[in-house]
Amino acid sequence: MSQVRAFLAIDLNDDLKPKIYKLIKEFKKIDTKIKYVELENLHLTLKFFGDIDTNGLKLLEKAISNVLKEFKPFNIKLAGCGAFPNTNHIKVIWVGIDDDTILKQLHDKLDSEFNRLGFDKDKKFSTHLTIGRMKSAKNKNQVKNIIEEFENIEIGTMQVDTVSLKKSTLTPAGPIYEDIEIFKL
Repeated sequence: MSQVRAFLAIDLNDDLKPKIYKLIKEFKKIDTKIKYVELENLHLTLKFFGDIDTNGLKLLEKAISNVLKEFKPFNIKLAGCGAFPNTNHIKVIWVGIDDDTILKQLHDKLDSEFNRLGFDKDKKFSTHLTIGRMKSAKNKNQVKNIIEEFENIEIGTMQVDTVSLKKSTLTPAGPIYEDIEIFKL
C-alpha cells in the first residue's frame, strides 16, 4: 500500500511574497539559526494529515469538494508578526491573519468532515503563515526585538479562491511540495 505525506493549504499570493521577503531579510541580519520557509512554499495550513494511504485520497478530495461548495472566494489580510509558543521561547516565527472569521469557519467545517473520515480534530487552530523556525536560542533577544518591532506590520490583502491538497516530500535540503489537487471556491 502506497502512502503520501499530505496537507491542505492556501498558497500565498505572489504579490505578497516581496513584502514577506523584506521581513525575512530583517531576521537574516542577525547571527542566529533560523530555517526560513522558501518563498515558493509559503502557505497557510488548513490541515496536516501526515502519512496517509493513497487509496484514501479520493475520500479526502470528495470531503473537501463538498465543504468548499458552501464557500465563495473571500479576502484575508496578512498583518502582524509573532512567535509560537511566545517571544520568550521562540520556536516558530509567523505572520498573522487579521479578520479571519471566514477562514476559521472554513477550517472548522473541513475539520469536522475530516473527523468523520477518522482524522483527529485539531486541538488548536491558529490562522498564521509560518516564515521561519528557530533552531537555536543564539541571539534570541535580537530576534525577539525584530518580532516586536514588526508586530503591527501590514503585509497586504489577498483573495482566497483556491485550496490545495499537497504532497510533502522531506529532503535534506528541505521539503518539496507538490499539488495533488487544487480546489476552487
